[in-house]
Amino acid sequence: MKQIPSNPLNDLNFSGGPGVLPKIVLQQVQESIQAVPGVGLSILGISHRSDWFAAVVAELENNIRQLLQLPPSYHVLFLQGGATQQFSMVPMTLLAGKTAAAQYLHTGYWSGKPLPEARRVGPVDVAWSGAACGFRRLPSDDELHLDPQAPYLHYVSNETVEGLQFHRVVGRDDVPRVCDMSSDFLSAPGDYERFSMIYAHAQKNVGPAGVTVVVVKDALLKDAPEDLPGFLDYRAQIQAHSIFNTPPVFAIYVVLLVTRWLLNEVGGLAAMDALNTQKAKALYQALDDSDGFYPARAALQDRSKMNVAFNLPTPELESAFLAAALDAGFSGLGGHRSVGGIRASLYNGLGLGAVEKLVGFMEDFRKRYR
Repeated sequence: MKQIPSNPLNDLNFSGGPGVLPKIVLQQVQESIQAVPGVGLSILGISHRSDWFAAVVAELENNIRQLLQLPPSYHVLFLQGGATQQFSMVPMTLLAGKTAAAQYLHTGYWSGKPLPEARRVGPVDVAWSGAACGFRRLPSDDELHLDPQAPYLHYVSNETVEGLQFHRVVGRDDVPRVCDMSSDFLSAPGDYERFSMIYAHAQKNVGPAGVTVVVVKDALLKDAPEDLPGFLDYRAQIQAHSIFNTPPVFAIYVVLLVTRWLLNEVGGLAAMDALNTQKAKALYQALDDSDGFYPARAALQDRSKMNVAFNLPTPELESAFLAAALDAGFSGLGGHRSVGGIRASLYNGLGLGAVEKLVGFMEDFRKRYR
């Protein structure tokens, strides 16, 4: 396989999404655009009705089950529409016709997005909101007001904008948990059997934009409405093995390559988490050792391993930092438009060496401008 030359804009890509892909996956993608090994056709021209693609979907389903250690009672789907489509599909399936309110946690920018969509379908109760604290921390268990009669509890495991991450499973075991894991999916092991549904847009940790992974427990769908449109019915998608209509073949294939990398090169989610922890520790240490020059945005106990959000003393210094970082070859460090500041995203595909280079750059910048 022809090697891709080193490119700082790939190697030092800290973008919040689409996230950087592992170099070996990029090499495999480059080859597959010309011709998929063993097939002879470009991945961009292979039929979604081919036996080859059916085998891709089957292998990818099994890889995700293996990585998450899920039993056969869970289905794995590869859908379109991004996480945004799930904001509507979830309440259409689980809330329509119910009198009890679905409960949602509002912990940041992305967990606020599903609220108006769910309210179109049925009653919604915000069981906790971080608006009063500027979304700088997550709730403790004692702060959650959870209803045992709720059709489901929805929350976002990792808030990319604010740099917040749940490091525990929240909610009641007798109420279905639905979790948007778009930005930390397949980044660490966990007790995933405690979730009734997980969904994750691939463009952070596991692939390019265009495909959303949905993991759903059989029992969750037993009372779903019978009049849902086929495309928006999880049961129809299950029956069609995610090929209800023309699926994003390329994006699904790239996710397959990433899961192979996680299983065969990284060694599973525990090994991936160890590397992600090391990356996050190095960067947060640089913030904490900066004597307030780089204050972290999130509360210590809720800091995200995926998205490190921080500021500098003034907006002018933040602009200078971003300009100098770009000149030095770093990409994607600007904070989200809703909060500004700086954000370094440390997704699975980003190497430890990239974080170490960023830390060195930050120290040099601090010495120049302190």
